[in-house]
Amino acid sequence: MYNDYSRTTMNQPSIVSFARGDVTGDRVPDNVYLTGIKTVASPFIQNITLHVQDGRTGKAKSVPLRESAGYNPTIFLGDFTGNRVDDILISTATGGSGGIMYHTIYSFVENTEQLLFDINIYNEQYQYEVTYQDNYKVEVVSKINNKKYIIDISTKGAEYLNEIYDGKGKLKRPISGFVNPLSGLYPVDFDSNKVYELLAYQKIAGRYNADSLGYVLNTLGWLDNRFVLQNQNVAIFGY
Repeated sequence: MYNDYSRTTMNQPSIVSFARGDVTGDRVPDNVYLTGIKTVASPFIQNITLHVQDGRTGKAKSVPLRESAGYNPTIFLGDFTGNRVDDILISTATGGSGGIMYHTIYSFVENTEQLLFDINIYNEQYQYEVTYQDNYKVEVVSKINNKKYIIDISTKGAEYLNEIYDGKGKLKRPISGFVNPLSGLYPVDFDSNKVYELLAYQKIAGRYNADSLGYVLNTLGWLDNRFVLQNQNVAIFGY
């Protein structure tokens, strides 16, 4: 019975992350925290829930998260919309080999939650094609803005390249790679106006997930009640 219990979760939720700032817009700092049910002998947390305690009234409101399980959930408070009120960025690691993260942003002005950033919508909108080309090149096409990037893989090493190319640099067969879902979402105030933009990281993979070719870096800014793409770059590894 003891061994069976040790593999189950504790029944009582506990606070797993905490931050303090004005998220309701009344200029009184509020308590913002996440609770979750911890797993015995594991850092895995389930039933992660957002709570906001109004600093002026003391009343608390709870919001169950759409992606409510993972590792090391964290809270960042900052203004993403330009209304001079802190928004709530929640980040949780999935624990998968691809380094994929769950990210959600809520506004809580006047104690009313509004979902500003949904990771599922982002992953649906930001789609890519990764195609190996002759002469040791990989083409990455970003569909949302119709931009094309070429990655030189000629430094990958003879064993890797010989599996893909013949002696003249021609592909032995068609090969496609892929771009992972969002793995990192970082608040950065690029223009120093006290309003944060979002820097989104997505790994570019070749034949398999560990075959990393670089990252797509998307900068998102708030415009017309949504996050829009401001800049896009592809980062590659040095050699």
